[in-house]
Amino acid sequence: MDRKDRIDALGGVLLVSISFLLGLNQVLVKLVGEGMHPAMQAGVRSAFAIVPVLALAVILRRRLSITDGSLPWGILTGVLFAVEFLLMFLALDYTTVARVSVLFYTMPVWMTIAAHFLIPSERLTPVRTLGLSVAMVGVVVAMYGRGEGENLLLGDIFCIAAAMIWAAIGLVARLTPMNKSVPEMQLLYQLVVSAIVLLPVSYLIGDQVRDLRIEHWGILVFQAVVVVGFGFLTWFWVLSKYPASDMASFGFLAPVFGVLLGWLMLGEDLSVWIIAALILVSIGIVLINRKPKESAAS
Repeated sequence: MDRKDRIDALGGVLLVSISFLLGLNQVLVKLVGEGMHPAMQAGVRSAFAIVPVLALAVILRRRLSITDGSLPWGILTGVLFAVEFLLMFLALDYTTVARVSVLFYTMPVWMTIAAHFLIPSERLTPVRTLGLSVAMVGVVVAMYGRGEGENLLLGDIFCIAAAMIWAAIGLVARLTPMNKSVPEMQLLYQLVVSAIVLLPVSYLIGDQVRDLRIEHWGILVFQAVVVVGFGFLTWFWVLSKYPASDMASFGFLAPVFGVLLGWLMLGEDLSVWIIAALILVSIGIVLINRKPKESAAS
């Protein structure tokens, strides 16, 4: 299949589906958190997800190598991946799915700021600067309107830190020899290393098992196979076939789905503050990802 010059019906359906899965993921993490500690949940999910990702890579005959110079960077992204999801899962222990969905998906904000200094071709433009400003106002609104509750601020801080680490993983994968690895290998680095890091950490923290039930294991398997195996790898496939600038226009859907699913499935309140923050962050993401049109002469 050749590369496309625009998002067609198939690409649109896949991008909406992936965004839905990413939004649903926050709800699933919250549900499993009733049965096990976030560190254990993140580690088990990574361990489970290795199997479908590895199986798919073998079926597709993808080149999996640790001798192409990517190994140290793969280990680094794996450690970052472990910290990212530990913080995000902990945030869901402390706050709502809606708040996590808004704050965690500010990743493009932090990616854009870092890229301005690290990648000469991605300097801030007036439109991107406006997008950053609007998104940052959304973050302030979300944090200001968090209401009363124990550890809500800590949950917000964890979530923003996780978003920053997510951006760092993307930059490492793009700017180091890790970019020689196929997407499946990049994901396997992150899954294997994070499982190795998180499972022992969960035992050191304690409180590994809470009210663990069979449905929690079912949700974990679903996360591993569908969210990580299907969702992440489908995203990589779409990225290889469609223009990244067009794909970025769908970036606001994941937080929208997360907020709505938290309301529908968990009965979370939709305050004026969180709705305003969602709108501002979504507008900011769209503006940040907006690419200047090339001139007809180019």
